[in-house]
Amino acid sequence: MSAPSAPTRSGARELTIRGIIIGGLITIVFTAANVYLGLKVGLTFATSIPAAVISMAVLRFFADHSIVENNIVQTIASAAGTLSAIIFVVPGLVIVGWWTDIPYWTTVAVCAVGGTLGVMYSIPLRRALVTGSDLPYPEGVAAAEVLRVGDSHEGAEENARGLRVIIGGAIASAGYILLTHIKLTAESVKAAFRVGSGGTLVGGSLSLALIGVGHLVGMSVGVAMIVGLLISYGVLLPLQSSGNLATDVPLLTAVNSIFKSDVRFIGAGAIAVAAVWTLLKIIGPIIKGINEALVANRTRRQGGDIDITERDLSMSVVGGTVLASMLPIGALLWLFLHDTPLAGSAAGLIAIAIIFILLIGLVVAAVCGYMAGLIGASNSPISGVGILVVLTAAVLIKLVHGGNQDQTTTLVAFTLFTAAIVFGVATISNDNLQDLKTGQLVGATPWKQQVALVIGVVFGSIVIPPVLQLMNTSFGFAGAPNAGPDALAAPQASLISSLAQGVFGGDLDWHLLGMGALIGCGVVAVDEVLSKTTRFSLPPLAVGMGMYLPIDLTLMIPVGALLGMFYERWAARTDNPERSSRMGVLLATGLIVGESLFGVLFAGIVAGTGKEEPLALLDKNFATPAQWIGLIVFAGLTAWLYQWTRRLSGGISTADAPADREHHVGHSS
Repeated sequence: MSAPSAPTRSGARELTIRGIIIGGLITIVFTAANVYLGLKVGLTFATSIPAAVISMAVLRFFADHSIVENNIVQTIASAAGTLSAIIFVVPGLVIVGWWTDIPYWTTVAVCAVGGTLGVMYSIPLRRALVTGSDLPYPEGVAAAEVLRVGDSHEGAEENARGLRVIIGGAIASAGYILLTHIKLTAESVKAAFRVGSGGTLVGGSLSLALIGVGHLVGMSVGVAMIVGLLISYGVLLPLQSSGNLATDVPLLTAVNSIFKSDVRFIGAGAIAVAAVWTLLKIIGPIIKGINEALVANRTRRQGGDIDITERDLSMSVVGGTVLASMLPIGALLWLFLHDTPLAGSAAGLIAIAIIFILLIGLVVAAVCGYMAGLIGASNSPISGVGILVVLTAAVLIKLVHGGNQDQTTTLVAFTLFTAAIVFGVATISNDNLQDLKTGQLVGATPWKQQVALVIGVVFGSIVIPPVLQLMNTSFGFAGAPNAGPDALAAPQASLISSLAQGVFGGDLDWHLLGMGALIGCGVVAVDEVLSKTTRFSLPPLAVGMGMYLPIDLTLMIPVGALLGMFYERWAARTDNPERSSRMGVLLATGLIVGESLFGVLFAGIVAGTGKEEPLALLDKNFATPAQWIGLIVFAGLTAWLYQWTRRLSGGISTADAPADREHHVGHSS
């Protein structure tokens, strides 16, 4: 897909102090929201588009603002959508009992160093995966469209409407979750039933945030998650639970226990295969892109002229930063080990960990960058890559050090800590190339965006630890010692911790992972056939996510994708399809932000009051009516929001437009 020519912007302000401040403030808010959403449902959302809208609304009051300055703001703020995914690993140290609290400066350092490495590793990939690639980058293209419209005089009214949509969606989403905490409406509906001598689950979370997630990822991902759900809950769970259901506990509890102990590990195997396959597909373009980056670097040194839109940070800066980062990483690893039973083996373990981070970091940067370009950062392969990283690290450390049972807990914790740094690389590389695609389309300077993203990493690193600690204090994480019944699921952290414990404890059921790997191979084969012979696809990672996430969280995402598809079909028949489609994207974003920010606020209320349910006005006896009220209110509110957005978009249906036309902006279908 060739990029349109970049707009002329001679003398435009780009990397400015005011832009950094605005981007930092947005990053702080959206990072807090993403930490909550990630711990609750295992998904984070991309923040580039709402950040661009907010930036344009604020910078409009300043003189000499420009499209590329707004782009810098969204680049900084987009770090919130990805670096916060570090919470898919870090809570694992609490879950395994190594930490009781989240140490602030240690976590800041892990996020900052890992995130900065992610920026550096993805710079040589820009030429391979952005300028020289046909990858669609749905969210990057959507963000560029928002910036272009906002930069024009005619876009002022649309910006105002866009802000109204985001705010309206956020208020509605926060309002519904408030009703659930009052206990007037149910947060989810779930039930178990028997299938022969086994059983399975059915249910859905009444979450407007998940509707928004589904709208953004699109139908191909939604269908893939349904396929994964059917594999897990329609086939695997009944088979794995057959004859194994405990009779002294409720059926729902017994079936759910089988899912957590068996079925999700099969999903982990499928996700790992998807990550490996992605890497194999992009090795060639990566090598070519690195060679082109080195050639460009030599040209600049010799005084040659390179277009401003092709100027990355020099390879000497990139390489120097990567190597220099190994020093603080070594210090972090030593501080982690020096007072532990592994202190005597610290030198060897640290050397292995540094080599692992150095090499595997580049691998995960490539995988994540590719997948972000294919299906968008909102549905990134972070979880699958994290599982693969932890398994690889655990096996490597066990082979090198051995499996002394007295040191198992320490080895597990060290593995998770090492993986957390690599995970920081994965999170930012997942986002950096998406931002660079936006920059390419609006005529930005790549090296300035890369500096801006490092600044965003710093902002995000400062915010993540206190929000994590607030969640730990208020709710706790499921599976951690003394976790309560309302503990946050933290599904990825829980799964990754279990994998590391299984490797060192010797009780990891490799048969389950192998079964998942075989299923993953089958899904990859189907996706390849579909992609080559039809216009459809079956993203393997999304299938894996559907296999191991709880059904009540998974099911509502395809519902949102279906609603998004119908909305896009309507948008394609309006007088301005781009504007109408963009308004749908902004509504979805508002739904996610509202519920997530309320979650952060609620965590603060819990911490301040010391009560688990400080807002509850009704007791458990109202649970059944709350489910029916919740279903009615949820369905009605969702329908009204989409109708309201259609009216606000100002779109007018045209009778002569093709009925099946779809204009996807920010979708991955």
